Amino acid sequence: MDMSRGQDAALRARALKVIPNGMYGHESVRMLPDSFPQFFSKAEGAYIWDADGNRYLDYMCAYGPSLFGYRDARVDAAAQAQAALGDTLTGPSPLMVELAETLVDMVDHADWAMFCKNGTDATTMAMSSARAQTGKRIVLVAKGAYHGAAPWCTPIPAGTVAEDRAHVRTYAYNDVASLEAAVSDAGDDLAAIFASPFRHDAFIDQEAPEPAYASRARELCDKTGAMLVVDEVRAGFRLARGSSWSELGVQPDLSAWGKCFANGHPISALLGSDSCREGAGSIYATGSFWLSAVPMAAAIETLRIVRESDYLEHMVRLGGRLRSGLDAAAKKHGFTLRQTGPVQMPQIMFADDPDFRVGYGWAEEMLERGIYVHPWHNMFLCAAMTDADIDLTLNAADDAFAALAARRGDLAPHPILVALAAATAG
Repeated sequence: MDMSRGQDAALRARALKVIPNGMYGHESVRMLPDSFPQFFSKAEGAYIWDADGNRYLDYMCAYGPSLFGYRDARVDAAAQAQAALGDTLTGPSPLMVELAETLVDMVDHADWAMFCKNGTDATTMAMSSARAQTGKRIVLVAKGAYHGAAPWCTPIPAGTVAEDRAHVRTYAYNDVASLEAAVSDAGDDLAAIFASPFRHDAFIDQEAPEPAYASRARELCDKTGAMLVVDEVRAGFRLARGSSWSELGVQPDLSAWGKCFANGHPISALLGSDSCREGAGSIYATGSFWLSAVPMAAAIETLRIVRESDYLEHMVRLGGRLRSGLDAAAKKHGFTLRQTGPVQMPQIMFADDPDFRVGYGWAEEMLERGIYVHPWHNMFLCAAMTDADIDLTLNAADDAFAALAARRGDLAPHPILVALAAATAG
């Protein structure tokens, strides 16, 4: 497929003049194959169109916010109805109370809710609330876990100082002994243990939580008086209709939510139990747009659909078809995939591909066939996807694997990844 990207190239040139590096943050494509578009003009359902009008079936779902598909008519109607009344006002609309009641009803450990805009806001509020509640300082996070872009947790430390992380320490996810050692080292100064619903770090295979690890985290918090925080920002409502760790029999004190619970409208939340109500109530956390009414209307409608539809089962079924079909297509052309994570949040990488040159080549071939996949970040299915979309993906994958096999000897690693690897080794 011949896809022109002249408009994208022109926009990149203009952006370089007025935006540092031309783009920043997680949506920068500087670490993707060079052919990936940076700018997009519209979206509908499971599809996005780039600035040149090329259409792609989107397995990134805006890096997670699109749960029911872009521009879902039900969610947008609720948002538009509230927009006709008002959005950012001198005080919150009554919808704030309704949304808090809705989330407390849906999430079993939650007794209260606070609202903000981004996942980083919610995780930072969780940290501050835990410290305020306990009067302690040390926060434990899993090595390599992403909890946001604030100075205490950003994966790129430029612009931060050592003091920003003076009381943030690490342990190995799913490693009970490592967690116990970190808790022991914290002594009587442990404020919180952070955990993701499953290990969804970039560049590696995904990993489900071991029940023994989740249970021990809860036990250690109970023993020390620390707060257990589950960061649901990425996975919330994609694994379950409530708390992701409920099936493990573990309830956190605090949980951070964002991305998809308003189907792309900008809102996030901190939910908590009464064990941390006093601490949460004592911190000062705010933003001019945190209590805007339109995203709350969108969230209430999105959560109604979460409760009343089979969206989750639908995504799991499609994800299972995708996983088995990709395995078969890869094997047919002499490749072995490493597919990990929940099928509705797949991580797709290649065996014997330490520098990602095969993964990058495949992502590029898929893009040329109208399928947007990512070579090193977990992806997302949305409920707007259909069996026909999975068929389209598998047909494209068969062609992409064939093309990749033909050019396998000419594949080269991405230069930025090479530089990162060298910096890490140094």
